[in-house]
Amino acid sequence: MYSLKDKTAVITGASRGIGKGIAEKFASQGCHIAFTYASSKEKADAFAAELAQNYKIKAKGYQSNAGDFAASELLANTVIADFEKIDILINNAGITKDTLLLRMTEEQWDDVMTTNLKSAFNLTKGFLKHFMQNRAGSIINMTSVVGITGNAGQANYAASKAGMIGFTKSVAKELGSRNVRCNAIAPGFIETEMTQALDEEMRVAWTKTIPLKRGGTTEDVANVCLFLASDASAYITGQTISVCGGMLMQ
Repeated sequence: MYSLKDKTAVITGASRGIGKGIAEKFASQGCHIAFTYASSKEKADAFAAELAQNYKIKAKGYQSNAGDFAASELLANTVIADFEKIDILINNAGITKDTLLLRMTEEQWDDVMTTNLKSAFNLTKGFLKHFMQNRAGSIINMTSVVGITGNAGQANYAASKAGMIGFTKSVAKELGSRNVRCNAIAPGFIETEMTQALDEEMRVAWTKTIPLKRGGTTEDVANVCLFLASDASAYITGQTISVCGGMLMQ
């Protein structure tokens, strides 16, 4: 697998789901992990201790609201002070508040846009000068196939994820001359705590539309993330890679 030995990654929203899978995959390749979480300090501390013990790396969780600009700036400064050099930033934090546009409230729109899209601006801005000074860095933004195709009942989520793709391309063009890369990953139907909560009939229906006839795993996403974070992808920037089992061919 691609080595990240002695590199450091910052991963937002890594206490569960895709973010947690990425943190575990990176740690297994020798990467130090700084991650954010929203609420449970006890759970985050246990996860950090588990990563450090299992993989002999440095790991630390930070309680922070990625949608808050000032909090994100403070987080970036704190993480840089704690780890000294940051090599990888993964903007993974995200939520859904699904409903038809007719019923969608302003609050539901704003909450999703703030957590999913503004957070990427906040954290990228927070670490920007650090990456530019080092003339190196890989930024990976977690978008979604819904940001490419749209989806009924997810106007807020789809808009936030489509915005993430445009943001990714713009950052890649701005920072390429400083050897800082920026790419996006668009997961499809990934088996996580969130999808496990869906009705079984709905989950089966989703699976039938996927050419590979299964939902993806967090490891499927983490493997692509690992490639984009590693030196093996040194000539790849501004791209969106779908991890969807072929959904977008439909």
